[in-house]
Amino acid sequence: MAKILVTGGLGFIGSHTVVELQNKGFEVVIIDNLSNSLISVLEGITAITGKKPEFENFDLKNKQGLKEFFERHNNIDGVIHFAASKAVGESVNEPLLYYENNINTLVYLLQEYKNRYIANFIFSSSCTVYGQADTLPITEEAPVKPALSPYGNTKQIGEEILKDVCHVNPQFNVVSLRYFNPIGAHESSQIGELPLGVPQNLVPFITQTAIGKRNELSVFGNDYPTHDGTCIRDYIHVVDLAKAHVIALERLLDKQNKKDFEIFNLGTGTGSSVLEVIKSFERVSGEKLNYKFAQRRAGDVVSVYADTKKANLELGWKSKLTLDDAMRSAWKWEQKLSKL
Repeated sequence: MAKILVTGGLGFIGSHTVVELQNKGFEVVIIDNLSNSLISVLEGITAITGKKPEFENFDLKNKQGLKEFFERHNNIDGVIHFAASKAVGESVNEPLLYYENNINTLVYLLQEYKNRYIANFIFSSSCTVYGQADTLPITEEAPVKPALSPYGNTKQIGEEILKDVCHVNPQFNVVSLRYFNPIGAHESSQIGELPLGVPQNLVPFITQTAIGKRNELSVFGNDYPTHDGTCIRDYIHVVDLAKAHVIALERLLDKQNKKDFEIFNLGTGTGSSVLEVIKSFERVSGEKLNYKFAQRRAGDVVSVYADTKKANLELGWKSKLTLDDAMRSAWKWEQKLSKL
């Protein structure tokens, strides 16, 4: 079976994708610098799959380390590239950190990739490339607008870099997966979202507030032009998302891609407001959440949700798990963490 490199493979989406890869029989090697993950995630992956993936702890900004990695692992068949800083709000305050970490590491990885004639590359992209879309739901043909945050800009630039590399390297094939808002945890509660420090994402802040780790949840803005005044996002269960990465990879390995650079939206096709996510959590957990409204946050768009027809038809993939499923699994995961 093919050997796949997963960068950032101990992170939230990366770890769930490693599980799905190993469940399908792929051999996996992970690179992760543990800047936003814990080594204990490796134990969770092993507990779920019965197999421990290879793991190397280093930073992709280390060009020499990356070169030496590929010299040791000269039989890689494909790469799924997750490793990146990913918090919209933080990127507004720390733009240089985001440009260095998200752009430089991609370039260094592609330089080694090109030298070794590896053909198959899955890029972890984002719906932030669309900015504030003119029409909803968002299709893959929607214009890429000026980014509202440095994070979103790094994903736009990353896709442009990949297109340029495809243009001059006929063997090089890329699938860019623009996903919306991943949430939830594996049903086993062996792995899940594991923010270090104060969470930048909504769902772990909800669960940490409910468990007593945070005093209250701030809902940023209640005056948006939506049905309840709060922002709307397309929240997709991380396990559904992980499975889509495996399907996209198999598409490249089986040479089923129609172009050398393909884009797919990954979401549920349904938008949920922040208040609807809170209500879902309260419904499945039986807990009453302590939250307050706060000022709008820089970089946030009003409403984003996906048109998933292309992924449904071309990849044969469709999200199956519900918002309630995701919130239930996230709460179960938080409860487990509180006992560690």
